Amino acid sequence: MRVDRDSEWSALLRAANAGDAPAYRRFLQQLAPVLRSFVRRMLLRATAPEADAEDIVQEILLAIHTKRNTWIESAPVAPWLFTIARHKTIDALRRRGRRIDVPIDDVAETLAADEDEPNLIGLYIDRNLETLPSGQRKVVEAIAVSGASIAEAAERLSMSRGAVRVALHRGLASLAARTKGS
Repeated sequence: MRVDRDSEWSALLRAANAGDAPAYRRFLQQLAPVLRSFVRRMLLRATAPEADAEDIVQEILLAIHTKRNTWIESAPVAPWLFTIARHKTIDALRRRGRRIDVPIDDVAETLAADEDEPNLIGLYIDRNLETLPSGQRKVVEAIAVSGASIAEAAERLSMSRGAVRVALHRGLASLAARTKGS
């Protein structure tokens, strides 16, 4: 089956390189879902968020488009394609760095303490909040501790909603990383 796929892709890319636009469209339509699956598997192995997959696939497709004339038509196309896909995915992971993504929904409840819970949790949160930069600390306190909405926190702190979301995400990620390390 893979040999048939490679033969079909090779024929489509040869035709596309000769100027056949419909062949190129079919080539990309067949290739995109395979690339998505490939990238998702690589992201899963790297413990990176799957949300980055579509951006990486678009980078791969752009690279294939710009380099398609470098493919040697007598060679199989799949190894050429997946080499590009692998390199682009690795580049994206390197750009991303060792960042830890923590969905806000996963930690919002643990940061907002109920009144009935022991005050030790509040002390722990306060101690860790003090380690955050001022802007992130204010946003995390307003939303996760005080229960304000994004809009309310943005208005109260004179920030845009986008800036509040970014500060909240970064603050919670930093707290999660600190908690994981202790």
